[in-house]
Amino acid sequence: MPTHSESRNMPYTAAQMYALVSDVARYPEFLPWNSAARIRKRTERPDGSILLEADLVISFKVFREKFGSRATLWPAENRLDVEYLDGPFKYLKSWWRFADLPEGGCKAEFFVDFEFRNAILQKVIGVVFDEAMRRIVRAFEERAKVLYGPAA
Repeated sequence: MPTHSESRNMPYTAAQMYALVSDVARYPEFLPWNSAARIRKRTERPDGSILLEADLVISFKVFREKFGSRATLWPAENRLDVEYLDGPFKYLKSWWRFADLPEGGCKAEFFVDFEFRNAILQKVIGVVFDEAMRRIVRAFEERAKVLYGPAA
């Protein structure tokens, strides 16, 4: 139901931003509302991609929900595609894309589309959805500053 997409130029390389976003186990250290992450399974495939199955715990107000997802990591392309496995959603699809820019830095693109099974939770998040998604993207930007230093 709600979808959100963002595109912005960042002062970090595509490889740096890809490394940050693909490090799912560290999300609870900096992402709002993400209180836990556990990698279920990691499989390197012959085509160079990596399948990563993970459980994330999302805590928002009185709600605390665990969900499973499968991320397909494409290191050579600085790309990550996420699909829903199990938990409180009817569906969830998300992706990140990073491309180096000729003048330095990279273009970062983010997309998410999901719907909760719980109508109350869907209404609660619906009210703040766009701001919540912008806050998540900002959290990745702030994490990049911590890991890679402030922009020059």
